[in-house]
Amino acid sequence: MYTTEGFTGTICNTPLIRLSRLSEETGCEILGKAEFLNPGGSVKDRAAMGIIHAAEASGELRAGGTVVEGTAGNTGIGLAHICNARGYRCVIVIPETQSQEKLDLLRVLGAEVRPVPPKPYSDPGNYQHIARRLAEETDNAIWAAQFDNTANRDAHYATTGPEIWHETEGRIDAFVAATGTGGTLAGVSRYLKEQSEGVRIVLADPPGSALYNWVKNGDLQSVGSGSITEGIGTSRVTANLEGTAIDDAVMPADQESVDMVFRLLHRDGLFLGGSAGLNVCAAVQVARDLGPGHTIVTILCDSGARYQSRLFDPSWLAGKGLQAPDPASI
Repeated sequence: MYTTEGFTGTICNTPLIRLSRLSEETGCEILGKAEFLNPGGSVKDRAAMGIIHAAEASGELRAGGTVVEGTAGNTGIGLAHICNARGYRCVIVIPETQSQEKLDLLRVLGAEVRPVPPKPYSDPGNYQHIARRLAEETDNAIWAAQFDNTANRDAHYATTGPEIWHETEGRIDAFVAATGTGGTLAGVSRYLKEQSEGVRIVLADPPGSALYNWVKNGDLQSVGSGSITEGIGTSRVTANLEGTAIDDAVMPADQESVDMVFRLLHRDGLFLGGSAGLNVCAAVQVARDLGPGHTIVTILCDSGARYQSRLFDPSWLAGKGLQAPDPASI
């Protein structure tokens, strides 16, 4: 009999999906790691698991304790699931600009949700700083600190990177991913570069983020006026991202990402969120830059179900100066 051990036993070992039409159009193998199939519904389940396991192993998180985190949603969802499974209280501080679906799901999962106005990281009112203070003021509590807690990238070094290497049988030319905390890109980059220095690591960055310019020119300067994507892009180099080998960066426009989300839905049957759309746009750009015959892997971060009231609402998109493409034209 084959079984897994509880909720965390079902995290990881997600399949690589070949994006057939895009692969045929570019002459490359474009593969998406199906992280939306994790039990909490996103790639952030891995970070949540790594952070809690590390806190338990160190003795910092004890029985009956509280896990506090500032998150755009998906890490909080993963933490809430694991807290339920392990008997911890979960408190989530989240920017009130995040989708209603995420807020509702966190509450259904039993997390104490504290929406706050969006503030830059330099402001003491930033959601991450509020989460840190709450943890400091609470007995037997930890601040998950996903942005600067390197247990995040360690989880991807131990799981995501080896899975990609195994699933491609070592035949991978480039790994492309957006970053918010930096954990996925940093952990996977470290593992893949150890296997082969020739694997190209490319950062996919949304408009308004400073990381594109940082990779290209070494300067943390924002490019573009902002993005509708959630949970990716940042104005600083996190502890997770620090020291990571990154060979290049690309910045697809929001309309390109929206078009790709609808194309993946109507031509591939994949119902995905905006970050996945941006990642696939970037993977296609890298494939065209490298030329036919290469293998490019990216991350399909989460399901589109968490963005139905926004990304899949033509009126909401129109209010952002974007439009949903006609399925017949995709």
